[in-house]
Amino acid sequence: MHSKKPFTVSVIATVLNEERSIAELLDSLAAQTRRPDEIVIVDGGSTDRTRDIIEGYAGRLPLRVLVVPGANISQGRNAAIRAAGGKIIASTDAGVRLDPDWLAELVHPFEEAAPAEMPGVAAGFFLPDPRSTFERAMGAAVLPRLPEIDPDRFLPSSRSVAFLRSAWERWPYPEWLDFCEDLIFDLGLKALGYRFVFAPKALVYFRPRSSLRAFFKQYYRYARGDGKADLWRKRHAVRYLTYLVALPALLALSILHRPWWLVALLAGAAYYLYPPYRRLLPEITDLPPAERLKAIAWIPIIRVVGDAAKMIGYPVGWAWRLRRRHDPVIHWRKALEKARQTRPGG
Repeated sequence: MHSKKPFTVSVIATVLNEERSIAELLDSLAAQTRRPDEIVIVDGGSTDRTRDIIEGYAGRLPLRVLVVPGANISQGRNAAIRAAGGKIIASTDAGVRLDPDWLAELVHPFEEAAPAEMPGVAAGFFLPDPRSTFERAMGAAVLPRLPEIDPDRFLPSSRSVAFLRSAWERWPYPEWLDFCEDLIFDLGLKALGYRFVFAPKALVYFRPRSSLRAFFKQYYRYARGDGKADLWRKRHAVRYLTYLVALPALLALSILHRPWWLVALLAGAAYYLYPPYRRLLPEITDLPPAERLKAIAWIPIIRVVGDAAKMIGYPVGWAWRLRRRHDPVIHWRKALEKARQTRPGG
């Protein structure tokens, strides 16, 4: 897309037992309109054919594969970045496919900026890539659409983000955290004053979880990570109050006092379910009527299961944090304050 490439760009990713999905990612990397200068993939110790498949692309892509058995996602990303030579690091994940212009759109804000206006982070976006009726409902239930995004507040997922290597050197991924690590990475870079720009055309297509069991496990882990990192206290408190106080109270009032309290309950449910239905309904017009009804019926089930997973996972994370309260590594806000006082490059 661009005639000049003033910066070297390294694409990094971590993988673990991704033999079913890794080819799709690598094919989409090979199809990029802006070719990466190198691709560094850290394998956390795959026991399937993941590495064999990656090595089969060595002639088509500038690939390097590092094997770091037992590495979590943060450790894998940090290892990949340390091994990379690019001034700009573009991060993605296994389990996605990239739009052909993904890297060009991510790199564009850096390459076109004047030195004094150089961003620290370019935040790409992601869209659902469903393969079933259930996955369509899942994508609508959990993934926002572009019109819902406030570019000034958007915190990018590390499946679609680019950043200056020098920014990472000041604030690397938190290796003590196994999930929600990209949130701590984003929040840290924002607090350090790095400018975030939104690159909505830097798209990756992300397949939603294909079963309730897999979804529960995903959101349990996310919420456990929130607890470990002491994130979103108010958000989690509202969820507990809603399910453990407000919902039982409204049910009791409607049964024991006046039935019209049920109207308040239904109004709250409608407000809660409106965003996913607003996303879903335009996206299922091509389905047969029976499949449309299935997708519509899945939305409240998915939302409740996700909330249950978060309500179970969050206190588990808090318990983990309390057991390690004297370990300085978990007190990331103090580490961030120290990083603020350290001059870049110093």
